[in-house]
Amino acid sequence: MIPDHLPQTEWLARPEVQAIFAALDGREGKTRAVGGIVRDTLMGRLSPEADIDMATELLPVVVMQRAKAAGISAYPTGIDHGTVTLKLNETTVEATTLRRDVETDGRHAQVQFGTDWTDDAKRRDFTLNAIYCGFDGKLFDPLKGAGDALAARVRFIGNAAERIAEDGLRVYRFFRFSASHGGEKLDAEGLSACQLAVGKLDHLSAERVGSEMLRMLALPKIALTIAVMNEIGLLSLSRSELSAVLRYEVLGGHNPAARLALLAGSDIDAQQERWRLSNAQVEAARRVFSAALLMSEDEIALGVYRYRDEAIEGLAVAAAQHNWPRDRLMEAAREIARLPNPDFPVSGRDIVANGIEPGPEVGATLARLEALWVQSAFSLTRDELLESLDIR
Repeated sequence: MIPDHLPQTEWLARPEVQAIFAALDGREGKTRAVGGIVRDTLMGRLSPEADIDMATELLPVVVMQRAKAAGISAYPTGIDHGTVTLKLNETTVEATTLRRDVETDGRHAQVQFGTDWTDDAKRRDFTLNAIYCGFDGKLFDPLKGAGDALAARVRFIGNAAERIAEDGLRVYRFFRFSASHGGEKLDAEGLSACQLAVGKLDHLSAERVGSEMLRMLALPKIALTIAVMNEIGLLSLSRSELSAVLRYEVLGGHNPAARLALLAGSDIDAQQERWRLSNAQVEAARRVFSAALLMSEDEIALGVYRYRDEAIEGLAVAAAQHNWPRDRLMEAAREIARLPNPDFPVSGRDIVANGIEPGPEVGATLARLEALWVQSAFSLTRDELLESLDIR
């Protein structure tokens, strides 16, 4: 049975949310919550950080006027597309006026504001994202998305090819939502439309594609989805790379930096360009990849010392890339657990104080001492290190 109300939930009962509903005529049915907050509440998988989105019949200027009159802060964050951000105490809500697409170019849509809830629902991507609820939790579900949500079925609204023509990014969203909310089961019509769209997505910005892919890389289970994306030509991965992605997942890994390292390998700079990744995201993946190289060469102590927080992920990546037997992986993990995580105890000042003139030789001596210290599994003390090179 498909319920007609959401189950009791904290966000809907929150006084701030109810105050925003009241300010925007929610009791008269002119404003409803919509999208992920409704979908995930219905599916019993709500995240504490979930955004609260509302749809409203009121025009943006009226939303701002009503909010101001009710003591609610209002910011015109996307007013050209009908979106006003409302803030009351610590609660933030994005309220967007009902709209329908007038013209689209595959990236952006020209919209017309309206009051027709079904038209608003039809312009969305998937049926499970077009479920609304009122201030009292009563569902409004013009496209029967609740049934799809409860069945974990990701299905395009109407004709899948038409939805993709409106916004090509929906190809990537189809795969992401199928992984996050569909148990990696892919709707046949949706998959066929996505396959036909491959090769026609060059107009998409690298930032938008990268954002979707990074969100996917953080999900628990994506290996089967990645394999299908690769099969239809949306990704270009070798068989060994695909196998490594699957083995990493079998090991329980779902770290985005580690997955990025597996997908990009040593070609992370090219991947940064393809997906417009931030320097921080690239550096995180590069550190995991470098840690994995050391782990694969059995340089466990050096990997821990150089990469510390990334050492465990580097170990998992190395094991996935080279298909390590379980015994080797477990022994390496035990060695990491046994190792301390100390700071190198010798400084350049120590070297100079013991008779070496400032200059290149100080750095070279430090490097030799550091190598000895790592080889000892960090057991050599400062005095022992200095004595080992006869500079005391």
